[in-house]
Amino acid sequence: QVQLVESGGGMAQAGGSLRLSCTASGSIFAINVMGWYRQAPGNQRELVAVLRHGGGVEYADSVKDRFTISRDNANNAVYLQMNSLKPEDAAVYYCYQQLFWGDSTYDYWGQGTQVTVSS
Repeated sequence: QVQLVESGGGMAQAGGSLRLSCTASGSIFAINVMGWYRQAPGNQRELVAVLRHGGGVEYADSVKDRFTISRDNANNAVYLQMNSLKPEDAAVYYCYQQLFWGDSTYDYWGQGTQVTVSS
């Protein structure tokens, strides 16, 4: 079992910055994908940024020049640095990991952390 815990959410002014953190615990042995998604009220959950096992980073077009994803393998942590925040960035942000278990993959989600952006 894997548990993901997010922190770092809060309120920022438009143009400001926030740094989100996600710490994973449990049986971590084969990670395929890790990253961040977000969901605003009334909207579907959308990809923000992910790191892939084979290498490479993917960002949503709307955040590509403003957000940066990184990881700390020693601490099983994933981070999202959010700069130049816009009101449309307001959402609940969810940490995500996809693990390989044998021939199958399994998705794990954190409980989410609220990000509010004031204009």
